[in-house]
Amino acid sequence: MDSNHITVVYRWTANPGKLDELTSIYKAVTDAMEQNEPGAETVHVYVSNDDNALYVRDEFTDAAAMGFHLSTTAAAHFPDLLAIATPGPFFFLGDVPAEMKQATEQMQLGGQFATHAAGFDR
Repeated sequence: MDSNHITVVYRWTANPGKLDELTSIYKAVTDAMEQNEPGAETVHVYVSNDDNALYVRDEFTDAAAMGFHLSTTAAAHFPDLLAIATPGPFFFLGDVPAEMKQATEQMQLGGQFATHAAGFDR
């Protein structure tokens, strides 16, 4: 993992009876990311029936790739997601520029930010 890499881990809590619809929307999100976002390296979506929520892990090559995602795929799906679910919290892991932090605040994602301190990839 290079120093520009950004990982985002977050939750969407579905409104009652909307978990299947939320999951369906997120399948469309992941398909769009795979097809249109070369800077999105990894996307995994996990369903929790107990929490009535989705847990998502996105990995981006850098802040520009994350910004592209927020301004395209995320922006396109955000209204539909907000209609059936509550976002957050969102954990942004990596060197996120101030303007990106401001954008996530405007989106009311409940963003929390941390920079990389140690670790390795095999």
